Amino acid sequence: MEQQREEGAEGPLDPRDWEETRGADQQQVHEAPPEPHDQEYQWHTGVTREHGAEDAVEFIDVVKAFGRNRVLNGLNLGLPDGQISMILGPSGTGKSVCIKHMVGLLYPDEGDVLVHGQSVPAMRDDELFEMRKKFGVLFQDGALFGSMNVYDNTAFPLRQHTDKGEDEIREIVMRRLTEVGLAAATEKMPNELSGGMRKRAGFARALVLDPDIVLFDEPDSGLDPVRTALLCELIMEVHEENGGAYCVITHDIMSARRVADYIAILWKGRIVESGPASELFNSDNQFVRQFLSGEAQGPLGME
Repeated sequence: MEQQREEGAEGPLDPRDWEETRGADQQQVHEAPPEPHDQEYQWHTGVTREHGAEDAVEFIDVVKAFGRNRVLNGLNLGLPDGQISMILGPSGTGKSVCIKHMVGLLYPDEGDVLVHGQSVPAMRDDELFEMRKKFGVLFQDGALFGSMNVYDNTAFPLRQHTDKGEDEIREIVMRRLTEVGLAAATEKMPNELSGGMRKRAGFARALVLDPDIVLFDEPDSGLDPVRTALLCELIMEVHEENGGAYCVITHDIMSARRVADYIAILWKGRIVESGPASELFNSDNQFVRQFLSGEAQGPLGME
């Protein structure tokens, strides 16, 4: 099995890593409660509300540490197929580390990560290469190649990982660019695009291999409120047309209100609560209420 990349592992997902390593009734399930003296996890009820679908991705008792810093600490989480999920939480709480575990850029020190029921850490290199074809990834800044125009950036995964001819590639690329409103921008270079256009181009590229699962690593980062709202609308429209499991990593509450079907709140390496968005926004958990309302008063401080 390939050596996982540890350096900078707590930061955002890096496209260089991705390319370098590529080949009915509500039920509540509770994690083991914290010990009475463990005040650090007093708000982590571990309540998991039924979402009515099979899990596309599942974390089972995942622990991951970098040196003395334990980023994930017994993480249990399921992301439903056919829905738009959001992993929300304060900055630096391990959201991007979750994405890296999904695609096998990192492996858990303890526990397991399943994609469509298959253990990612147990995969051989060739199996991992094939598994990654199930994923499309929109990186934080779009991560376009500066020397390629929009068309060639979008076509890159098809040329790199399929044997399709250029006529078929063109049909796929133009269909995806049309979906994101960039059909007239094929010849533009990345430095000629606005931040919102770069995100949309990156979204088109993430879709060209018809992935089962699409990951968004803070897609609203660097965008103004209007362009963030437009990108959220685009995510919902494309998901309605294509289906699949979408997972958005963010700490933007307005984006969650706009697009999320399912929400998981991550803090200190564990899920505080998770479930359908409408239920989470009405949770009686003090931490969940504070975070989803953006209030200053509550369990979360400046630490």
